[in-house]
Amino acid sequence: MADEASVSLPLQERIPAKNKLKRLSELLILSLLLSLLSYRLSSLSSNRSLVCLLALLCEAWFTFVWLLNVNVKWSPAIYKTYPDHLLNKFNIDELPAIDIFVTTADSELEPPIITVNTVLSLLAVDYPANHLACYLSDDGGSPKTYWSLIQASKFANRWIPFCRKYNIKVRAPFMYFSQEPDQALNGLSLDFLRDWKEIKNEYEELRQMIEDMGKSHLPPLQGDDFVEFSNIERGNHQSIVKVLWENKDGKDGIPHLIYVSREKRPKHPHHFKAGALNVLTRVSALMTNAPFILNVDCDMFANNHQVILHGMCLLLGFDEEKSCGYAQTPQMFYGGLKNDPFGNQLEVFQKFMAEGIAGIQGPYNGGSGSFHRRKVIYGSSPFDQNTNAGWASSKGLRSIFGNSNELIDSTNEIIKKEAKEGFRFINELTSRTEIAKQVASSTFEHNTSWGKEIGCLYGSMTEDVLTGLRIQSMGWKSTFFNPSPPAFLGCAPTGGPASLTQYKRWATGLLEILFDKDHSPVVATLTKQLHFRQCLCYLKISIWALQSVPELLYSLLPACCLITGTSFLPKVSEGHFVMPAMLFAGYNLYSLEEYKHCGKSWREWWNNQRMQRITSITAFLFGFLSVVFKLLGLSETIFEVTRKDQVHMPAHAEPGRFTFDGSPMFITGTMLVLVHITAIGVALVSWAGGAVGPETNGPGVAEMVCSWWVLITFWPFVRGLFGKRSYGIPWSVVIKAGVLAVLFLQLCWSL
Repeated sequence: MADEASVSLPLQERIPAKNKLKRLSELLILSLLLSLLSYRLSSLSSNRSLVCLLALLCEAWFTFVWLLNVNVKWSPAIYKTYPDHLLNKFNIDELPAIDIFVTTADSELEPPIITVNTVLSLLAVDYPANHLACYLSDDGGSPKTYWSLIQASKFANRWIPFCRKYNIKVRAPFMYFSQEPDQALNGLSLDFLRDWKEIKNEYEELRQMIEDMGKSHLPPLQGDDFVEFSNIERGNHQSIVKVLWENKDGKDGIPHLIYVSREKRPKHPHHFKAGALNVLTRVSALMTNAPFILNVDCDMFANNHQVILHGMCLLLGFDEEKSCGYAQTPQMFYGGLKNDPFGNQLEVFQKFMAEGIAGIQGPYNGGSGSFHRRKVIYGSSPFDQNTNAGWASSKGLRSIFGNSNELIDSTNEIIKKEAKEGFRFINELTSRTEIAKQVASSTFEHNTSWGKEIGCLYGSMTEDVLTGLRIQSMGWKSTFFNPSPPAFLGCAPTGGPASLTQYKRWATGLLEILFDKDHSPVVATLTKQLHFRQCLCYLKISIWALQSVPELLYSLLPACCLITGTSFLPKVSEGHFVMPAMLFAGYNLYSLEEYKHCGKSWREWWNNQRMQRITSITAFLFGFLSVVFKLLGLSETIFEVTRKDQVHMPAHAEPGRFTFDGSPMFITGTMLVLVHITAIGVALVSWAGGAVGPETNGPGVAEMVCSWWVLITFWPFVRGLFGKRSYGIPWSVVIKAGVLAVLFLQLCWSL
């Protein structure tokens, strides 16, 4: 143990953020929204049209959403971590063990080379290697992924010592070798340059082998090690657990590396990523049983070589464990297109949302880049840390965790011991693979609490957020940290369809949480330990899918007025016109300032504003419909994996240009564009004929401006009407959208 002075140094520091001007801006926008609602209510006495009533309902919804926004951002907090203090406070052998979970589901959408780079970066982090174990869940049961990991484990024997010898900062080899070592050429030794060239050549060989293998039907399966893969059938195979590398002597060499593919059978539910994580939790409990777990997506490589030390500063840095049930890092991306044309980098959203919630009960669980206490995953309450009375009975544990003596023993060990007691090295991992296969079977969870009260919860596409909600409902808090350089970097979708697919999945899963009868944020606040303001934070994201309905209706109102010769906004000549004008300008200036605060350009701000509207009436709307159909019992929601490969793009591709396919998600956006083009044409003809116009009782300038604003916002769809190949909207989508547009026009004329 270090000296007393070192022990007293803080591992983390909570820094409240100053935001008086931001609060004032938010209250000003809120007052404008309330003023507009007041005007709308007072005008109903003279104008009770359906258009004005819909406008009132939509504006009331937007006011509610803004109140949720103010709640989230009202009291932000930033956590600063001190890894050097951690190393001074604890000896190496006193640091707790960490089990790292990496998940992949499809070797085509998530190419093995991406997974390999992530695994290599995690194996090489600054943390005692004999305190780490990396588990890869391959939900596709792909022999390509397994073969690639075998090759990667061989390369790790050269890569990890090289990183430690020269204190390499970026430890994902593809990223490190993407640039020449200029500093090294100017100042470092000839030994380094020689080693650098050798390791780079070895990595290029590895990369080429894996990519060439990916193009073939099957990898070269040879030897007994590949017997289980010889006749494997996707979605129908036995459980596979393979120890690819074992740190047998317990020294600081290379961490354990274990491959896991859980059993899958057509007649048994698999629960997507949540099911895979629960299998990893059980398998790791039998093999290494570390008190802490780090979850990482297969494309999120460790960009900060001290990321685990930063995480431990939070998990070990509070006087009370309940202050940090889990620690979350933001999901950030590399290689993003300039000015974020698809609005999927989410840097500004994550900064203000995460820092805001960090000042309440803590951030949502983001799935990737999250550090957890294993006992929290097991359902341990922060209020019974001394007695753990609920875990005393082995029979009771069996009904909760399943019928495995070894799993019960490992569970008792975690629940009853303190995490700070140090690290107990476990060897002979290979001898544990058979019992590990048992807990990875498709029937093991039957009549247990897995996915209901313990582990990663089932019932939502966003299993990570639902699990975090369950943890905070028990009284645990969470913390958010964003070290420099960023902890993890991943791949972002690189086209219209991929981006919208990801947003649809999020919107669907979040709305499922809202309607979950056992774990919704409202129920958790009324019956459990979730704070009221934290409940509002969960509502802020849970209603993404619901928001699509008022956004679509409000987007159609200007077109309806232009077509029917009516108005729903005050005229320019009226004094009340200043309210919507100030609201429009105020909100856009407020959001633009947030982007400027984060060092972003106005073009990136515009791209994100544009994509928010597009996403809302396309992906969010279909997420809403998916949940409605599920609640009505008409269909089940389907988990769609987002393509992670940024390399294979069409030869004619223009980076940053919106692409289309035959997905029905593009119908509503196309319909909206067709409606507004028609509405503007009808209004201009009417104004030219002098029947109605801005100076009469017909639609005013405001409706025309709004209609043009919608077309500018949905410009990718306007352009798509005349585009070719993937840049053109398919005729099947245009025809369906045209039918909906005609129906809407008929409805307007019948009013």
